[in-house]
Amino acid sequence: MREDENKKNGLNKIAKAYIHKLALMLFYAMLFIACQKQEDSGQNRESKGIILGFSQIGAESAWRTCNTRSVRDAAAAAGIQLLFSNAEQKQENQIKAIRSFIAYQVDVIAFVPIVSSGWENVLEEAKEARIPVLVCDRKINIKNDDLYVGYIGTDSTEEGRLAAKFLLKKFEGHKASERPIRIVELSGTEGSSAAIERSAGFRECIENQSGFEIIYSASGDFLRSKGYELMRTLPFDFTEMDALFSHNDGMTLGALDAMKEKGVNPGKDIIIVSIDAEQAAIDALKRGDVNCVIECNPKQGPDIMNLARHLARGESIPRIINMTEQVFYEWDDLSDIPARGY
Repeated sequence: MREDENKKNGLNKIAKAYIHKLALMLFYAMLFIACQKQEDSGQNRESKGIILGFSQIGAESAWRTCNTRSVRDAAAAAGIQLLFSNAEQKQENQIKAIRSFIAYQVDVIAFVPIVSSGWENVLEEAKEARIPVLVCDRKINIKNDDLYVGYIGTDSTEEGRLAAKFLLKKFEGHKASERPIRIVELSGTEGSSAAIERSAGFRECIENQSGFEIIYSASGDFLRSKGYELMRTLPFDFTEMDALFSHNDGMTLGALDAMKEKGVNPGKDIIIVSIDAEQAAIDALKRGDVNCVIECNPKQGPDIMNLARHLARGESIPRIINMTEQVFYEWDDLSDIPARGY
């Protein structure tokens, strides 16, 4: 009886040892498969190339449409996989998009911030995930600048200065003792760096000059419809203003519509300076309806893709990159300006 029991115990020990050995073999086999899958996943991502998550603010103008097209076309040409999100003018949509890019583990995140503040939390998340973030077109205002690697876009402050300098030259010789040159400003989206900096650059030059006064300033949100509405509902008559400084061509074109409805001759009765250099604004400049157009270059796509390549390889990039831009004046030869494409 005891002998049978000893045999049984011996068999149990052998069985347990065998099962333990089999379990170890299965564990290492599963570990090998998991590692192989992870390696294959990395190889697949490498074979697909860089993955860029891009959050655009919307499609409020022909300028923005061109900006989006430039990014899409450049990504396709560079062989970069683009995850594109349209925020439809809502910051909360952009934050959701950036979080989805983090979850997807993209190589680089780029976004056009609709406003300058409120980005710390989501950018902290991107930094924790070790995903570099590139800010495009509009700037952000955060305490820790290490949360993003660089900015590419326009120098909005300089655009404001250029607008002011044009008006100073246009009204050169005006006697301040007679009356000030009365300026209306159509500003962009409240809280956006473009609106803040264009206003600041403009005032930097104008407010130190006697004989110039900003008599009215209101946000048209960079929209043609709002530019039109603001001009229709001015709290004074058109005869009480001498110049219009508009932060973008969309609002400018809306303002032109409102002026013409009231029998005003834009570009003559009221001097107009605008920013963006859309085709419609250049055409208005050629007709004499607008006096000065400052370019804001939307074709940032190729540069963004080049920066994304460097960042995906772990390389550093310049902190600030400003796009090459120009100014079109009424006294220029405007006959040879190439088609704008937007």
